[in-house]
Formats: sequence, C-alpha cells, structure tokens
Amino acid sequence: MDAPELIAVSLARDGRAVLHGLTLTLREARIGIIGRNGAGKSQLLRLIAGLAVPDRGQVRLGGIDPATDRPAAIARIGLLFQNPDHQIIFPTVEEELSFGPREAGLPRAEVALRVRATLARFGREDWLSRHVQTLSQGQRQLLCLMAVLAMEPGTILLDEPFAGLDLATTTRLHAILGALPQRLLHVTHDLGALAGYDRVIWLDEGRVAGDGAPAPVIAAYRAAMAGESGDDRLGL
Repeated sequence: MDAPELIAVSLARDGRAVLHGLTLTLREARIGIIGRNGAGKSQLLRLIAGLAVPDRGQVRLGGIDPATDRPAAIARIGLLFQNPDHQIIFPTVEEELSFGPREAGLPRAEVALRVRATLARFGREDWLSRHVQTLSQGQRQLLCLMAVLAMEPGTILLDEPFAGLDLATTTRLHAILGALPQRLLHVTHDLGALAGYDRVIWLDEGRVAGDGAPAPVIAAYRAAMAGESGDDRLGL
C-alpha cells in the first residue's frame, strides 16, 4: 500500500488559513484524526484524495500527485463522505458502482465484473438495477462504501461516515470497515470508535497538536476540551 505523504503543506480557504505547514507520513493500517470543528480535518482528507490543491507544499501518494494524476489517484485511494447524498451522482446502483472503474480506464467487461462482484460481496445482487432514491440513508452509505471498494484502493479515507445513521447500521458498517485489509484514515468525533487503532493525530487550528499512540493523544485531547468547556471565549 502506498503511504500518503504531506510535505510542509499549507492551505487557506476564503482568506483563512486552514492548515499550516503539515508534514505527515501515514503508513499505519488504522489512523484516527480528531479535533474540534474547523480544525482542518476534512480539508486534510480532501488534500490526500486529490480533491484540493495545497497553497504550499506537496502531497504525494506512491510517487504521484493525487490532484494532478486523477486516474492513478482514484485507483489508490477512496473517500467516504459524511453525507452519502454529497457523494452519489448517478440515479441507479449499477451506474454509481461503474463510474470509478470506468474512469480508471478498465474495459467494459472488467467494469461489469467488478460491479457484480462488489454487490455479491455484500449479498446485494438484487440492487443492480435499483434506483438510488429508493435506498435508505444507511443503504446509500453502504452503496458509497461499495463504490469505493469497487476501485480496490489501498487506502480509504473516512470523513465522519456514521453521522446520522442509526445504531444498527453504524454497528454493521463498523464491522465491515474493521475487517477490511485497506489502510483507514478516519476523521471522527466518536473517540470510542478509535479503540484498537494504531495511531491518532490531533489537529488544532490546522496544526498537529498530538500524534502517536491513541491512549495518550486522546487523553490529552479530552483534557484540553475539558479545560475549555468553561472558557468564557466559548460563550457558554
């Protein structure tokens, strides 16, 4: 698996600095990314996926720039958004699952095989011709995950993928993701979801405030948030 790498990366949006000179190599199999809203977590994932371009610095993925070599990037890295409706672009399941492999230049027969194999993997062969609008929120999130897996990427980026899902669906998706061989980079506010992870990165105002084994980084983050809970600057 190609390890995503950021080298002195800075990014601004609407005149506001979002990330400040980040240098990270993301080799571990399970990496959690935590921090307050606006800390730069989602923008970090977008940079790694090649959906954003840094103002300064470099993002590398196995020797390629994911923002400029899109076919190579989508074959190596997948992104699962918080809201499946921000990710799904086609009206039917077959079209949605076919898009990535087709964009990667696979022959039509190989695309069809991948689509059917992906559906069979989850026991959803009957979804092939189904219209996306008939799927529940949890089913649409599963469809997004299947679309990512159809590309067979080495790394999957998760941006709060369980937000808004019921407990049963969340539990099932947790189990599916936990069993995957791919590297997972998981942005979440659910600190308990990071149990058993190899590494946790705490972002604060676009900088790395903590990076290492989950227990000490999460403990430091909890302590910092507890210390701010009564801060007058929060307006509470």
